[in-house]
Amino acid sequence: MVGRFELGSRSGFARHDHPTHQLAWAASGVLTMGVGDAIWVLPRSRALWIPAGLPHDVVAEGNTTMLSLYFDPTGCPVDWPAPEVVDAAGLLGHLIEHLAGELTTEQRRRAEAVVFDLLRPLPVTSLAVPLPADERAARVAAALQADPGDGRSLSEWGRHAGASGRTLARLIERETGMGFARWRTQLRIAAALPRLAGGATVTRVAHEVGYATPSAFVAAFRHTLGAPPGAYFSGLPPEPRGRRDPSGRSM
Repeated sequence: MVGRFELGSRSGFARHDHPTHQLAWAASGVLTMGVGDAIWVLPRSRALWIPAGLPHDVVAEGNTTMLSLYFDPTGCPVDWPAPEVVDAAGLLGHLIEHLAGELTTEQRRRAEAVVFDLLRPLPVTSLAVPLPADERAARVAAALQADPGDGRSLSEWGRHAGASGRTLARLIERETGMGFARWRTQLRIAAALPRLAGGATVTRVAHEVGYATPSAFVAAFRHTLGAPPGAYFSGLPPEPRGRRDPSGRSM
């Protein structure tokens, strides 16, 4: 079965699940798909395999045509237990478009068999951005999501949220498992991904999400996702997780 969805910018589907496996792909535009606290940004060069029964949500970045293939788990040769990003830059993308057309049952069966042969996971890292439930910390999260470039200090955010900087730091660490600096970096990289996937330059995105220089942004991106932006979106293997910015700093 194939689903075709024409989505306007920032539209999509709230958290839901399917009894079937799903292969989701943006024939045009960019998709952001979330499972739990993890998100994947999918330009045309990537598709996401979602196992049956796994709750997920979808948001379109710009006007987007989303194509989804659905497969009955019974007898399906793919049994990945978790979402997997696959390369759709070549034949797989064309095949998904082919399956969205008018086909006979036999033609569809043969084409789907080729799809399974082409599914190759890409070594990319998802991004987990836990959001705090405490009202004070949640107020900061909402402000940073609206403007990831906001560079206020913890004490300044504390005044905004109605708590001391020290209290706010404790709240964020308790509810997200991260210190404020790391958590804000995660929010910023999450905001950067759809911008980059939509074609914005690294320099522009760096400034929009709060980095003074493109090199500082690239270092933070590499530290968070294991590869610089160009390699991340081309599907090149990520760098070993032990590597750091040459300065030795954690961004």
